[in-house]
Parts: sequence; C-alpha cells; structure tokens
Amino acid sequence: MRLCVSVPCFFGNMNFTDAIRSVKACGYDAVETWGWEGLDLKETRRVLDDCGVEMLDMCTSEFDMTDSAKRVIYLDGLKKSCEAAQVLGVKKLITQVGPDTGAARVMQHEAIVETLRQAAPILKAADVQLMVEPLNSYVDHKGYYLTSSLEGAEIIREVNDPQVKMVYDIYHMQIMEGNIIPNLTAELDTIVHLHAAGNPGRHEPWLGETDYKNVMAAAEKAGYKGMLGLEYLPVMDPMESLKECRRIYG
Repeated sequence: MRLCVSVPCFFGNMNFTDAIRSVKACGYDAVETWGWEGLDLKETRRVLDDCGVEMLDMCTSEFDMTDSAKRVIYLDGLKKSCEAAQVLGVKKLITQVGPDTGAARVMQHEAIVETLRQAAPILKAADVQLMVEPLNSYVDHKGYYLTSSLEGAEIIREVNDPQVKMVYDIYHMQIMEGNIIPNLTAELDTIVHLHAAGNPGRHEPWLGETDYKNVMAAAEKAGYKGMLGLEYLPVMDPMESLKECRRIYG
C-alpha cells in the first residue's frame, strides 16, 4: 500500500516547500496537508513537480454542513478550494461536516446529504473528489457531528455520486467504534483514502493498540486501491519516524 505524509504533523514549523523536500528525502512521493490558504500555490506546485512528489489531498476551507442556513457559505468555499486544488494538481479534498447543532440528528443528516448533492456538480466540473471525514469526539473533536463511519457510509450512499466519498481515519474510528477491519471492509465502496495514527496518543502507528499490518492487509485483500495517509504526531525525530514507518509498512 502506498504511503502518504501529512506535512503539518511532521513539519508544521517548516516552510512548506522545504517540508516537501524533507518528505522526499525520507523516501516518500506523496503528501497531504490541512489548510491551503496560506500556501504560495504556484511555487508549491513548482517544487512538487521538481521533487516528483504528488500532493494527494488537502482540506476544504469551509466545514459547516450540519446547518442548512450555512450551505451557500460552504459551497462558495468549496469552489475556491477546487480552484486551489487545480493549481496544485490535487484530485481529492477532505471535508468535515461541522458541529452537532443540537437539532434533531435526522435534520442534520439530511442537511449534510443535501449540501453534498449540491456540491457534486462543482466537484465534477473541477475533476476533484470530495472525502467526508468522521472524527472522534472523545479526545480531539468534542461537539463534532459525524463520529460514526457507519453513518458516514450511509451519507455517501444516499448522495450516490462518484465525486463524493469518505476518508476512513483508523485512529478516530478505533476510538469511537473499534471493530476496524469488519467496518472498513464493509464500507469499502464508500472509502477512497485511509489515515493512520497510533491510539492512544495519536503517535507512531506501531506504538498503539492497532495492528496496522493486519488492517492494511485486510483492506488490500478486500480490494482497497488507495493510499494510507500518515497523520500522526511523532514522538521520535520526524524524519527518523518517517523512515522507520516506511521500513515497517513499506
């Protein structure tokens, strides 16, 4: 399985283009990031091309889909994120859905589905895929609405558009659900990207309770063709941690 490095986790204090070079020096050829608005897009694309590194994905600038009154703001932000993605050669955007507003969950669920349906033509025109991300609300994202990959898969199937899929973050779902291999493989028709970190602590994958070799093997056996994004906070020197991760997981 091809590995992808989340730049802010390892080199958050470094100039982004220097970080790309550091990732390449560790033997990787794919990166992802969170916010894109502070990047020099053209210079970043130049360095990516020079280094032979793919920018796999980044986050949208807006995240709020649980409140239908904010739909226009979300869709306008999505258009800008798609424009930035085209400059960088990015084919996937990660989005969150926003906080639990306190309204009935069925209403928030329907608001998310409708926003994603309206997002689909924007995505198609830009040739970009959107990945919805369930997160944990116990440790890192208190108050977040979408904490279940099961509901995430339901949303993706209701939207029923190839431009809208899910990123399955193994760390977050280990905290919220466990049962990683059965859930991941059952939802594989909705998943186009994986994230990895060790739990507890969100550190090196091999330091936590999840056997990532088994998870990766099961995903590949079930037909998964995407990447595994390394989105952990290293306790080792960042470059040494990435080299060790590549040694262990390929």
